[in-house]
Amino acid sequence: MEQEFSVELTLQRGYQFEVDFGAEGPSALTVDEAPPLGGAAGPNPVRMLGVAVAHCLSASLLFCLRKYRIEVTQMRTRVDGTLVRNEKGRLRIGAIKVVLDPVLSPADRERAGRCLQSFEDYCIVTESIRHGVEVDVTVSPGPPT
Repeated sequence: MEQEFSVELTLQRGYQFEVDFGAEGPSALTVDEAPPLGGAAGPNPVRMLGVAVAHCLSASLLFCLRKYRIEVTQMRTRVDGTLVRNEKGRLRIGAIKVVLDPVLSPADRERAGRCLQSFEDYCIVTESIRHGVEVDVTVSPGPPT
């Protein structure tokens, strides 16, 4: 079953864009590049990718734990990324390390084993990145709208 999604970005100024998630999505979000290119008025694409991976993994783990009625009283997730240069000298994301820290009761820690073994497989973003996502790019310059 295929499902589609779309978002629209509109240039505001410099490298700052407003992200529109559509009528049924959340309110608009501002994204920007870090200095010296942009003004850091919002997260840049690298940080957004880190957020996407971390949130997807966190939600997947939380869903599994709740499914087995394991109470999570608090949860923190940290993402650390590494930027590397490819053979052409262009910056790329070389690695993403995610640490999930759910707070569980001692009794629930033992019961969480099944979730800890399987939750990553349900994370759409992480598994898509791990296996490569086809990206088709089209540039169609035209008159201003």
